[in-house]
Amino acid sequence: MLDAAVCSRARQARDVRFDGRFFIAVTTTGIYCRPVCPARSPKEGNVRYYPTAAAAAEAGFRPCLRCRPEASPGTPAWNGSSATVSRALRLISDGALDEGSVETLAARLGVGARHLRRLFLEHLGAAPVTIAQVRRLQFAKRLIDRTALPFTQIALASGFGSVRRFQDVVERTYERTPTQLRRLAGKAAEAPPGCHRFELPFRPPFDFHAMLEFLKPRAIAGVEAVGAGTYRRTFELDGQAGWFQASAGEHALQLEVSYPDGRGLLRITERVRRLFDLSADPAVVGEAFGGDRVLAARVRKRPGLRVPGAWDGFEIAIRAILGQQVTVKGASTLCARLVERFGGGMFPRPEALAEGDIASIGLPGKRADAIRGFCRAVAAGRIDLSAGADPREFRARLVEMAGLGDWTAQYVSMRALNDPDAFPCSDLGLLKASGCASARELARRSEAWRPWRAYAAIYLWQVAA
Repeated sequence: MLDAAVCSRARQARDVRFDGRFFIAVTTTGIYCRPVCPARSPKEGNVRYYPTAAAAAEAGFRPCLRCRPEASPGTPAWNGSSATVSRALRLISDGALDEGSVETLAARLGVGARHLRRLFLEHLGAAPVTIAQVRRLQFAKRLIDRTALPFTQIALASGFGSVRRFQDVVERTYERTPTQLRRLAGKAAEAPPGCHRFELPFRPPFDFHAMLEFLKPRAIAGVEAVGAGTYRRTFELDGQAGWFQASAGEHALQLEVSYPDGRGLLRITERVRRLFDLSADPAVVGEAFGGDRVLAARVRKRPGLRVPGAWDGFEIAIRAILGQQVTVKGASTLCARLVERFGGGMFPRPEALAEGDIASIGLPGKRADAIRGFCRAVAAGRIDLSAGADPREFRARLVEMAGLGDWTAQYVSMRALNDPDAFPCSDLGLLKASGCASARELARRSEAWRPWRAYAAIYLWQVAA
């Protein structure tokens, strides 16, 4: 629920902390804006507040061309409020409604379509179809403004079925043609041949250096590379190879992508957003830790820590199993051997490892058996690492498998499924940093940090480091 008084103060102060938390619709102009819009502030009586851009669009308002709502940080309104909505949004960001129906989406989540729509209206103010449509439109607008891509490629990259539909939706929404919008935006920055450049906004502060500090020792040789202020990796999507490189600006992640099929660009940027946790709200997380002496001190010293996600959930899961009872460096070495032996330059898929001689990379027999068993379960669909996986169900199934325990289940849930409340309380680093004598004691103490315990783990690991 939005507090109108708080929203009013935030928009009049153009408070950047509220950018993406809500949107302002002006009844006299029919336009909706971000709280930081530089335009003259409208009278309060002419203003309506909405929790998402999609909610404003569903109410009949069109986006502002000056503050560009599509450039707003990800809306975190659903975080911690509804696990079903969270999972649904992840599936939508992976294209679940580009060709599928709301009924199919609801079935994957184990709920009815009417109940899913009701949850979306309650938490986001808009139906799932509207969320997906606004997502496509916002991505198309960014491509129009920031790239020189032909409109045919933009239509395909944004998930529109045809160029005609793309042009109709853009003109109906912005009251301008794509050509006119591009002319208003000015000349786009040129990218190297075969590459695309994007700006992925985030809500500051963002300690990108700390993110790279976490990722660097865990980087898989031949797949990932962490340099001075940059992260780069190769990947495979829909059977096609590509790479991306990311660095941080003041308010947006600077992303360069090389991938041969423009239709994958939206999914790629969404995955990168999850990898770097760009939709996080540092202010809300910091407030949750204000009553804990250790965490409050760390938040003051290093505000803006994020939970590192994953490009690929299966990859993170295998890395976590390899890392059991070995150092971070040791796990990275084993990962590099795995890629070289079974992946041919890319991280191997479950089918390639299910029957492979994994012990040959230097693993104890029981751990090799655990990896093969896990790979068979993933390949058979018994373990779900997709965007819409239920973290609780995932953890329950993982701990039932031989050689896997709660630490692995919590760590993978944190990074692969972006579960903000996952917390491996048996981790030795967390126990040492928190000053707790046992995992049971730490588990009791962590109850006060819900639903942001994954962020607490990142701050405590920083203490340990």
